[in-house]
Amino acid sequence: MSASNLPDAESGPGPVDVVLNINGRTHVVRIEPRVSLLDCLRDVVDLTGTKKGCNQGACGACTVWVDKRRVVSCLTLAIACEGREITTIEGLAENGHLHPMQKAFLSHDAFQCGYCTPGQIMSAVALLDEGHADDDAAIGEWMSGNICRCAAYPNIRAAIREVRDGVPHAAR
Repeated sequence: MSASNLPDAESGPGPVDVVLNINGRTHVVRIEPRVSLLDCLRDVVDLTGTKKGCNQGACGACTVWVDKRRVVSCLTLAIACEGREITTIEGLAENGHLHPMQKAFLSHDAFQCGYCTPGQIMSAVALLDEGHADDDAAIGEWMSGNICRCAAYPNIRAAIREVRDGVPHAAR
């Protein structure tokens, strides 16, 4: 094969239609198959609550759920999520009411700059559902994939304990 017959290495495959179930709604998106779930959520579906931190899967700012399991959306291909249930931070509130974890993060001031907060909250809810919040050491271990550059970790743990124990901060 001569060099003139080789495909253009820069063009890659063309866009395809992908059907995604995000926060209980069906979205048909036309994306290039190599688009990450994070970029699809933010740039195509316009759900910007999920944040792009390191774009290498190390910080957890982009944590969402796929089939109720935590994933870093920057390392997940959107096309691989077709036919699966995707939940973002925008999908936690129900009927205009914040999720208890969102309320606890507010009442404990479990954020400073707030950039990591969506991923922290998604992981915090998941770790409770997974049964990994017996004590602060377990919470720290199971939240270790979510980095807070402002170091609000004590407040994040307090918010998780509040939801775990079912005792609102104001009642203490």
